[in-house]
Amino acid sequence: MSELHAETVPFVRDTMLPPALPPARQRGVTLWLRENLFSGPLNTVLTLLGLAAVWFIVSHLWPWFANSVWNASSMAECRAAVAAKAGEDATGACFGVIRERWNQFIYGFYPSALYWRPTIVFGLMLFAVAPVLFSESRGLRWAVLGFAAVASFAAAVAVGIPPRAALITGGVFVLWAALIEYAPRRALVPSLLFPFLAVWLLWGGSVWPVVSALAGFVLGGVVWRLAARLGLGLLAVALGIAATVAWWLWLGPDAAADLHAMLPVALDRVESRSFGGFLLALTIGVSGIVMSLPLGIILALARQSDMPVVKSLAVMFIEFIRGVPLITLLFVASILLNYFLPPGTNFDIILRVIIMVTLFASAYMAEVIRGGLAALPRGQYEAADSLGLDYWKAQRLIILPQALKISIPGIVGTFIGMFKDTTLVTFVGLFDPLKQMADTIRATFEWKGAYWEPYVFTGTIFFIICFAMSRYAMYLEQRLKRDHR
Repeated sequence: MSELHAETVPFVRDTMLPPALPPARQRGVTLWLRENLFSGPLNTVLTLLGLAAVWFIVSHLWPWFANSVWNASSMAECRAAVAAKAGEDATGACFGVIRERWNQFIYGFYPSALYWRPTIVFGLMLFAVAPVLFSESRGLRWAVLGFAAVASFAAAVAVGIPPRAALITGGVFVLWAALIEYAPRRALVPSLLFPFLAVWLLWGGSVWPVVSALAGFVLGGVVWRLAARLGLGLLAVALGIAATVAWWLWLGPDAAADLHAMLPVALDRVESRSFGGFLLALTIGVSGIVMSLPLGIILALARQSDMPVVKSLAVMFIEFIRGVPLITLLFVASILLNYFLPPGTNFDIILRVIIMVTLFASAYMAEVIRGGLAALPRGQYEAADSLGLDYWKAQRLIILPQALKISIPGIVGTFIGMFKDTTLVTFVGLFDPLKQMADTIRATFEWKGAYWEPYVFTGTIFFIICFAMSRYAMYLEQRLKRDHR
């Protein structure tokens, strides 16, 4: 064999290698720790510093929680129980104030005999949002409905709901759940009617003013539809709004009074000053969330409008609201607004606060949604034009669904911030759960000195609600994700 041929022939092994052990590899917890906590010198140092900070916090707070007392009727009894449990120099939380005054943290000064009404409203609220927020997941929807029905009904029975009201509530839960399951589109009608039912249950009084307010919306919708069929465009919207306002100001009050005289249907009246605690926070927060989103969409579209007057008004409103602190708007709603109303006008304080909170949140919401609109490529607008869609159909079918999907994190962040800002109503004399209600409880002789426990309890409830909104936003983002599938 030539030398050149020997160099070109490949080597072929004719004997087997002895078996060897598999290469050592990391898996499970060891691999996770190495990749995430100890992947390099800097990461290792940061991990050790973080563990030291956690240990410092836990070591100082754990005795306070470990020595906590739940069964006590005063601060003196709490301190005696902590001393007997852990020694004279020991410290411990006195959560007995939560056990004794939980009703004030939840309901404020709402009449105790009527606690069942806001409790049922909470359950009905979950029924109202279930067909909207959980329309794609049957299991999750039924989990929410089951929790709402069982928890709210059990809580209402615990706080003393009358038997007749309990029977009616149980029937409403069953019928509404059946409607959601077998006719999901028609189930949206009770969801639209829920705000009016909630107002009547929370504030009480005659049912006919609430029905009259609903009739104003129905009348405005009918006028708008009839005018739109005539091709009046934006004038149709103006006519619908004018018809609604005219009904509310001139015809509605007399119609409600006449109907109440003929068929009196009423609940015990509760004044707005009796609202407090998380009942007040949820009332303001949920109302602001529901109304600020559509108003923010309108403002975002107006700011991008080609009409100079509409665009200028939207820009001035958004920049003014964003440049003024919320507490200033609340003071305006509480004090100055009465000077611009006719003498003798009784404008409910909670309604005024809801309006100002909604306007404040809608300005920030408009900028979030405008960011989503700006993120869409120009081709989406051109595609809508190529299909021959007019402005509103293009926005409803193509532009807004994509812009809102992009804006979900910012929208939910605005909702969470607005809900936490409901604690600012303490500066206008309302009993928020964080400060005003806690100060009221500490003003009593039994609980003088209970400082941290109300804040811990209130902060925990706020965290649970805000965390639930955040998790739902993540679920919604995953459900609407269309790329990389």
